[in-house]
Amino acid sequence: MIKNLMRCGLPALAFAALPLLVATAPAVAGTQPTRELAHTPFGAAEAPISARGRLAPLSLVDAVVRVPVASEQREGNKRELYKHWTKGLDARDGCDTRREVIISEAIEAPVVAAACKLTGGSWLSPYDGVTVTDAAGLDVDHMVPLAEVHDSGGHAWDAERREAYANDQGSPATLIAVTARSNRSKSDKDPAQWLPPAADYRCAYAAEWTGTKLRWGLAADGAERQALLALAGECPTTTVVYETAP
Repeated sequence: MIKNLMRCGLPALAFAALPLLVATAPAVAGTQPTRELAHTPFGAAEAPISARGRLAPLSLVDAVVRVPVASEQREGNKRELYKHWTKGLDARDGCDTRREVIISEAIEAPVVAAACKLTGGSWLSPYDGVTVTDAAGLDVDHMVPLAEVHDSGGHAWDAERREAYANDQGSPATLIAVTARSNRSKSDKDPAQWLPPAADYRCAYAAEWTGTKLRWGLAADGAERQALLALAGECPTTTVVYETAP
C-alpha cells in the first residue's frame, strides 16, 4: 500500500489521473524531489491505456482551454454535503481515506498500529517544501477544494458523486498530504487567489488542478482561467493526461 509518492515542479511533468504517470526530466538544482508512482513511466509519444482508451498528453495550455468557463454558484454550499474520510480502499487496515492518503504519500513509511494509529515516518509537503516527521502535522487537502467544487458544478451532483469526489483515490492528484499551515492558507481559494509558496511546484500544481477539473467535469470562472493560462505560459513543457471519473 505504501507508494512512496512525491510531487515536484520539474519542467517535464506529465500529469495523469487513473492511472497517473509522471515523466521526469533530469534533476534540476533547487527543485523538490520527483513525485513518482509505482507504474512504468511513459514518454511524450506514449500515453497510458485505460478502459476508456488511449489518452494523449495535452500541453498545459491545451488542457486549460478544455475546462469550460462558467460563473460560480455557491448557493446551498455546505461542507457536510461532501461526505469525506469514509472507509479507505483496504477494509483490512482499519484506515479511513485520509490516513490511507497520508500513508501512501510517505517518503519514509510510518508504523501503522491498531485503529490505524501512525507513528514515525516522514513526508514532503509540496505546497511549501516542508519536511514533516509527525503525521499529526499533516492535513489532507482536496486539490480542488470542496467549496470550489460546489461552485464549479458540484452543486448539481447527487450525494453519491459528491462522496466519490471527496474520497477520490483513483487519481493521486485529487487528495494531497500537506502541512496544516499551507492547507489553511490555501483554504478554498483557486489559482487566481492562491498559489503554493514553493515556486518550483507551481507548474505541477497548475497541471494537477486542471487535470482534476477535467477528470470531474468542473468549470472555471474567468479569473481562474486567466490565472491558469498565465501559469501555462510559464510552464511550456508541462503536460496533462487525465481520465474522466467513473
